[in-house]
Amino acid sequence: MEKKTVSIVGASGYAGGEFLRLALQHPYLEVKQATSRRYLGDPVGLVHPNLRGRTHLKFTDPANLEPCDVLVLAMPHGVAAREFEKYQALAPVILDLSADFRLKNLELYKKYYGEDHPRPDLLDAWVYGNPELYREALKTADRIACCGCNATAVILGLYPLLKEGLLAPGPLFSTVLISTSAAGAEPSLASHHPERAGSLRAYKPTGHRHTAEVREHLPGHPEVHLTAIATDRVRGILATTQTFLRPGLGEKEVWAAYRKVYGAEPFIRLVKLKKGIHRYPDPNVVEGTNYCDVGFELEEDTGRLVVISALDNLVKGTAGHAVQSLNIRMGWPETAGLEFSGLHP
Repeated sequence: MEKKTVSIVGASGYAGGEFLRLALQHPYLEVKQATSRRYLGDPVGLVHPNLRGRTHLKFTDPANLEPCDVLVLAMPHGVAAREFEKYQALAPVILDLSADFRLKNLELYKKYYGEDHPRPDLLDAWVYGNPELYREALKTADRIACCGCNATAVILGLYPLLKEGLLAPGPLFSTVLISTSAAGAEPSLASHHPERAGSLRAYKPTGHRHTAEVREHLPGHPEVHLTAIATDRVRGILATTQTFLRPGLGEKEVWAAYRKVYGAEPFIRLVKLKKGIHRYPDPNVVEGTNYCDVGFELEEDTGRLVVISALDNLVKGTAGHAVQSLNIRMGWPETAGLEFSGLHP
């Protein structure tokens, strides 16, 4: 199969660099350009040392982008929407890794981003890049708005339960333990200034922006309260959500819902074991992979259900689901370029 060319705007950041890594090993993609104003002319291995020897690419100026088959925008929030005219004619398929086009609810956008959306006229063209929820729409999507990492962890844990109507009415309380890379800083900044790692953590007790995505994209648009807690991890998210089952339901119905909705999903694994030391989802197990591990624990006497999900925020939380969505759009095998199974120990 003839390869498609892909260029990445903002390839020196964590999200862009991770997409670059995945694209370089993808059987149907050829990386054409990787841009960075800060590192203009430098080899990409200077910022992403894991890519030394994998490519001879050097960072180019985004002003000198050439046409390509797929364009990936990995810029800070707000830039893609305000500068979209610069990029829209460069490629028939465009993926945005920022939050600019994830929400169609303008009120939610204003509440969580503190301003009116700069280009509401563009929103209808974009499909939310969550394959488990929007696979059919992604098959014909020329504009893919890739999801927030924390939102992905919470959504994938709860989606089958809400879709099958298992949860009692009431608010959902989600806590996400996040890594330093979830703050989206450039890799060089984190590595050159480890003493500033604390300032790079997106610790947010209330009002986390990804709450808007969870509310908009879960069935029934439930009331969700999201708390993000910083950890010393470099990668990974562990999400737990507190909720209650409807009266009369139990573990059997929970298992049935997950198996019905996720039974054929290539990157969702149900993890709830009765023995061993890895009985529940653990971000260590999914590091570097496109898997989201989902599990739960039911308090039988109260009906309280604790939903647990773990993923790598840079892969399944960002660049991995972007590649997965692109595979669907292009008609390629959905797992292409995403086969890495992780490391243990």
